Amino acid sequence: MLQVELVVDGSTSLKDKRRVVKSLKDRLHREHQVSVAEVGMQDSMTTAVLGIVMAASDVKYAQGAMDKLVDKIMAGRGYYVQDHNLELLTGQ
Repeated sequence: MLQVELVVDGSTSLKDKRRVVKSLKDRLHREHQVSVAEVGMQDSMTTAVLGIVMAASDVKYAQGAMDKLVDKIMAGRGYYVQDHNLELLTGQ
């Protein structure tokens, strides 16, 4: 599970923020086959909290995939990452 707090640059309305957030959510889902949802700060015009999850049978694969995902999100344009938290759950 990955939680990312984004601040959208130049957003002056919820519509501006949601356009950036929707684009990022759709791209992450399409390119990485992860589930993405806005899980917090929905009423803020500048800040969004995304929850991103993936299921995998190999912990090392999941760790590597999520690390790449964090790097990709951090390199995005139109927003910056204020904070993120990655937690791996195993069946053991």
